Amino acid sequence: MTNARPMHRRRTTCRACGSGDLELFLPLGNVALANSFLRSPAEFEGELRFPLDVYFCRGCSMVQLCDVIDPEVLFRNYLYVTGTSDTIAKHNVGYAKTVVELVGGGKDALVVEAASNDGSLLKCFQAHGVRVLGVEPATNIAEKANAAGVPTTNEFFDAKKGAELRTKHGPAKAVIGNNVLAHVDDPVDFLRGFKALLAEDGLAICEVPELAEFVERLEYDTVYHEHLSYFSVTSLMRVCEEAGLRVVRVDHVPVHGGSVRMYAAPVERVREHAPEVVAMSAKEKSAGIASAERLRRFAREVEAQRAGLLELLENLHAEKRTVGAYGAPAKGNTLLNYCGITTRLVPWTVDKSPLKVGLYTPGSHLPVLAASELLERQPDFCLILAWNFAEEIQRQQAEYARRGGRFILPIPRARVL
Repeated sequence: MTNARPMHRRRTTCRACGSGDLELFLPLGNVALANSFLRSPAEFEGELRFPLDVYFCRGCSMVQLCDVIDPEVLFRNYLYVTGTSDTIAKHNVGYAKTVVELVGGGKDALVVEAASNDGSLLKCFQAHGVRVLGVEPATNIAEKANAAGVPTTNEFFDAKKGAELRTKHGPAKAVIGNNVLAHVDDPVDFLRGFKALLAEDGLAICEVPELAEFVERLEYDTVYHEHLSYFSVTSLMRVCEEAGLRVVRVDHVPVHGGSVRMYAAPVERVREHAPEVVAMSAKEKSAGIASAERLRRFAREVEAQRAGLLELLENLHAEKRTVGAYGAPAKGNTLLNYCGITTRLVPWTVDKSPLKVGLYTPGSHLPVLAASELLERQPDFCLILAWNFAEEIQRQQAEYARRGGRFILPIPRARVL
């Protein structure tokens, strides 16, 4: 008999409020895990696929996935590193400066980041002279961070871990989670870990993709099995309240197609959510961003986007025009798989990350080549899968365009630049 936990399970209640009144509004099919790249064609046949269905809670309007993949499968060996993007590097410098100005610096101040990846953000805090600690579940990436001089423990973060880290390292002036709150099945427990680790005057800070941007800009490709929750300011307030935190500030930031950075403080220190945050929530509700009607319309718009992109690629194929792709991001794999794009229409993609070069994209099985191959092969058109870095990619690949290459942006609707 084995006690091994299942790789996949389906929850039946909302992870924010516990209601069982959930409606499926966006079925994206049975797809491969977005970061499970394949090493060779021999692995194609045995590739695992799981439902990728998006629900909303009629009780609290939280948008979420109910199919949960064991995080040990998703995160123990991870291929996304933050340090490969110039855009993120610039973002991190400003991020660290803002936080240090809010919580104070000095050699005794401690900043902890949950899901710290390769330590790129924490390095920016080190430049301000503060102590840092990363908590990163991916063994391969935690090793990279430690080798780069960023103290990093190779663990998952939760409420219990937050309390343990406080005992070992002392209270933190700031506990940060970037693009990770959406990844955890129990965001309330996760945020309780932030609270347990915080100093009395500390701040819990999380960046998450913004639901309003997700809906208005048709960013359905940001749905994959790692992204379990799609937060509005309203749903952030709810999970914070459950965790003993209140939101004192929300910044809108442009990264990853539009995100919000939430700052929260313990309820013992702050009696109410900040008035401007309450106003943001009221505006969301009046706009109906997470209403059943709006989300059903969103699903119809997603179907139309797929039809438009496929029509464009099929026409180029019929005209015998060559097409490549740029980027091998998780979002790109959702788009490729939902749209049914294979090597017939897009024979390959390129990427800057050495961790992905030489592998094959999950589900669609495009070979991932080095970024230099775009100029070597000079296709007539290049589909930008990493569209959230489109401006950066166009700057870096200006020579491709100078030689006559044309870029295609797939989101929100397919268009040739």
